[in-house]
Amino acid sequence: MLYALSTCIWCRKTKSLLVELGVAYDYVDVDLLSGSDRNQAENEMIRWNPQCSFPTMVIGDQSCIVGYDESKLRQTLGG
Repeated sequence: MLYALSTCIWCRKTKSLLVELGVAYDYVDVDLLSGSDRNQAENEMIRWNPQCSFPTMVIGDQSCIVGYDESKLRQTLGG
């Protein structure tokens, strides 16, 4: 799951890299949500990244990559 902002260049770069690697992923642009949907997304994200910075990529139940880290994404996702 990728927590992103619609206006964030690093979020867009992360999405592009995932497409390049052929990785299926779900994402949510948190800034486009409102009300309880936004609160729920922020609360879930804060569990993994207390700083609430973007992008935040949650992989499975044990791994989280914060920010655009191409080498770490490639290594973790086998690209």
